[in-house]
Amino acid sequence: MDLKNVVQNHSYDLMPLIEKKVISVKESLEIILKSLEDTKAEDIVAIDIQGKSSLADYMVIASANSQRHVSSVADHLLRTWKDSGQKLARVEGLSGGDWVLIDTGDIIIHLFRPEIRLFYNLEKIWMAPDLNNTTSVLFGDN
Repeated sequence: MDLKNVVQNHSYDLMPLIEKKVISVKESLEIILKSLEDTKAEDIVAIDIQGKSSLADYMVIASANSQRHVSSVADHLLRTWKDSGQKLARVEGLSGGDWVLIDTGDIIIHLFRPEIRLFYNLEKIWMAPDLNNTTSVLFGDN
């Protein structure tokens, strides 16, 4: 008896978990970056936060020109993500259009209007040197 038959014979529903396509974090990042480029998002930055945070492996930050553009970029990204066979992403701020956060599990995406992005300056926070590693701060990682 295969796994699909075992699942179908029980009261719990694991089928959505079995049918989801498993892809690497790098492939996920490529899907996200392509979607952002396709919708004319600007100043796209992908930050590797592995080892800095347990929240995700990457943080992607992008700008869109208006509230409508932010919402449109987010909608397109969510459709692209779903169409690629991935689990549903969690979304915050979609109705506002100033700052939309999309959490896919391994990657967190921040979509901003430029002035909101400048105010929060997440790139500076997440790309800051590791203060626990004084060699990195004083001499660089070379």
